[in-house]
Amino acid sequence: MAYSLSLALREGLMGGMNWMPEATSAAAWLIFLATYAVMAVGKIPVYRIDRAGAALLGGSLMVATGVLSLDEAYRAVDFNTIVLLLGMMIVVANLRLSGFFRVITYWTAAYVRRPITLLGTVIFSSGILSAFLVNDTICLVMTPLVLELVTRLKRNPIPYLLAVATASNIGSVATITGNPQNIIIGSLSGIPYGDFAAALVPVAVIGLMITSVLIAFSYRSEFFTPDRFDKIDVSARYHGPLLAKSLVVMAVMVVLFFFGQPVAKVAIMGGAFLLLTRRVRPEKVYIEIDWPLLVMFVGLFVVIGGLEKAVITADVSAAIARQHLDNPTILASLTAVLSNLVSNVPAVLLLKSFVPNLQDPQRAWLVVAMAATLAGNFTLVGSVANLIVAQRAKARGVELNFGEYFKVGAPLTVLTIAFGLLWL
Repeated sequence: MAYSLSLALREGLMGGMNWMPEATSAAAWLIFLATYAVMAVGKIPVYRIDRAGAALLGGSLMVATGVLSLDEAYRAVDFNTIVLLLGMMIVVANLRLSGFFRVITYWTAAYVRRPITLLGTVIFSSGILSAFLVNDTICLVMTPLVLELVTRLKRNPIPYLLAVATASNIGSVATITGNPQNIIIGSLSGIPYGDFAAALVPVAVIGLMITSVLIAFSYRSEFFTPDRFDKIDVSARYHGPLLAKSLVVMAVMVVLFFFGQPVAKVAIMGGAFLLLTRRVRPEKVYIEIDWPLLVMFVGLFVVIGGLEKAVITADVSAAIARQHLDNPTILASLTAVLSNLVSNVPAVLLLKSFVPNLQDPQRAWLVVAMAATLAGNFTLVGSVANLIVAQRAKARGVELNFGEYFKVGAPLTVLTIAFGLLWL
């Protein structure tokens, strides 16, 4: 499918060359391909530049080479996406600083007594939290807490780490605020928050159930056992007033989301209100924000904007239309392949030029959201959330390797995308 898309782009490019200067088109292609190569690999040999830096460099080169003017580059950036992501990061930062996630760990340690129950608790708490609070952040917060808990319980940490990574990806498919690619899709498509959730919450719920079964049967000696946990003491330090304020703000935001208020406006207003406090220095909140992710988004918007201007002609759009992307299975397969080649956010941005021209754009966007998110579970490098879990675990002496992940992630991806297609 990726090859077919490449052929279609090339066909359209040749047809549209008569009105676009050859050098500008070549520059746009070169910058796009180089940027996406770094997105796929994660770095450039010798140099220390990362994905965020590569996206920013690619966007800058689109302006420097004349593919886009500076004004066109500004217009290419979808600030609704950036504002929504920033607002949600501020909310999550306040929840983390208030001790909200440690309270969840304390509750789990106090009441869960069997490995299979612990697995279910980790899966559904990670999934539900990711549905509203951005999956990458949930992985960042939950991984050390889960690892601390299972280490003290003297259990095999690997299946529980798999649970955090895969469940965070699957749970995040449910809502617009679940992950970065859904945030982009929500902004580009205009699908109401409630309609998006109504379509994809069942996919998330069934996906979490499939995750529980797959992990349990993959690690039968860990979960099919009569073992019971001894009660352990886990610190539940929390800041009461800040926790209460953060939860109230989050609840109000979710209600406003479902009542159709502009998602970006609600998120940034909620985040800004949480900064109005006598208890937490704003610097502590700013440290928690993933600034490189915001930089990467801005750069990728500009790179894709340059490609659209220089390459995506009427002939290209017609060539893409002949690839039968109106077929949900073909669209989901293409999205899944691209997501594993270059990661899900760049894949969604690449498809944004074509989805609005399909016969049923709303259903197509939902298919893209479903496939791009669930495809992230295919391999350890399939999503940023997976890498966060692996890196945070490695820092604490636990190795989650590619093979261990793949034996659960690959069948989980196939099963969940298949159900998603049947449902949609």
